[in-house]
Amino acid sequence: MDQGNTGFVLLTAALVLLMTPGLAFFYGGMVKAKSVVSMMMLSFGSLGLIGVLWVIYGYAIAFSNGGTKTFVGIDGWFGIDTDYIGLAAQVKDALAPTGAFPSLAFVAFQATFAIITVALISGAIADRAKFGAWMVFAGIWATIVYFPVANWVFNFTLKDGKIIDGGWIVKDLGVIDFAGGTAVHINAGAAGLALAIVLGKRFGFSKGITQPHNVPLTLLGVALLWFGWFGFNAGSEVAADGSASIAFINTLSAPAAAMLGWIIVEKIKHGKATSIGAGSGAVAGLVAITPACQILDPMWGLLLGVLAGALCALAIDLKFALGFDDSLDVVGIHLVGGIVGTLFIGIFGRGVGAALGFGWHQFLMQAWGAGAVLLYSFVGAYVIGLLVEKTIGFRVKAEDEIAGIDTVVHGEEAYAFGSDRV
Repeated sequence: MDQGNTGFVLLTAALVLLMTPGLAFFYGGMVKAKSVVSMMMLSFGSLGLIGVLWVIYGYAIAFSNGGTKTFVGIDGWFGIDTDYIGLAAQVKDALAPTGAFPSLAFVAFQATFAIITVALISGAIADRAKFGAWMVFAGIWATIVYFPVANWVFNFTLKDGKIIDGGWIVKDLGVIDFAGGTAVHINAGAAGLALAIVLGKRFGFSKGITQPHNVPLTLLGVALLWFGWFGFNAGSEVAADGSASIAFINTLSAPAAAMLGWIIVEKIKHGKATSIGAGSGAVAGLVAITPACQILDPMWGLLLGVLAGALCALAIDLKFALGFDDSLDVVGIHLVGGIVGTLFIGIFGRGVGAALGFGWHQFLMQAWGAGAVLLYSFVGAYVIGLLVEKTIGFRVKAEDEIAGIDTVVHGEEAYAFGSDRV
């Protein structure tokens, strides 16, 4: 058992977990002052619910291996297995090959991916969603959509550097997705689009409706997201080695370039480069580099960052042109950014890119994989969201939405002022 790799996997898992509170800050700063608690609770609710479901059955679905595991729990029923109890665990770890790490370290690492993916969706329905309805949707969507998609993309076995067994997207199509461009970002972005359609537009929906109430809060969220993303991307190597180092430097440079790409577009379109634009650009670059962070040389990573920042800055206006209300640009940043990064591999990926002389086969496979996840997630989220809306109701009452939903849904205020407050 390699203690260094064990420590690396556990540390990166903690970094990725930090991304969900970071997302809560990022989203929370961009909504109305009277909707902050509600917005942040959608992320924290995801953390609580998906963290439990992952241990009970999520991991078993995402990483089932042809019947060698039961379908419920971590290698057993509801997480109970003698391999992880007392002396048996010590014997198992002692017999593990050099460089290996405990299975539960990987379970923990992948749990944080499931949590952040579900939380990302919530930005599309800001200011108008019931918390209880969101929790019902999140649990069903994770079970029916995320866990199976994670199996398609993340569940594979390597031998001599080649995939010999795994989910159909990574094994049969040969899609390259190092850290989750398809399983996380396209998946969440497509679901966000579906929910935005199901819940409908906010009252007064038009350009300029989303005015961040607290810019510093949003920028704090960007900082926490970027910090945690080093664990997200470099940690996906599950080893402290050269590939993790490449992923790390690309996770630094691509978002920096994307930030510049976004604010250049802002300057051309509106005459001003905003701090929210800079932060959104950094997130767009982080999204785009996620699937490609290990297979792009840093110079190509910079190019991807600039393109992603510029394209996502343009894509956020699609909601006005097409008439769907994606409150916090989950579609424009995560869906578009995830697609750009996934396809970019087929053009400039090391050893596979068409622009580097390796033909267009990989590009076509990347497109197939991205399209499959997009379609599956959109249809799944739309059906689940519609069922929730038609049964218990997904959207708050009109008067509550206009007034701000924090006190109605949670009985709390983000900011308390006045002589009666301590």
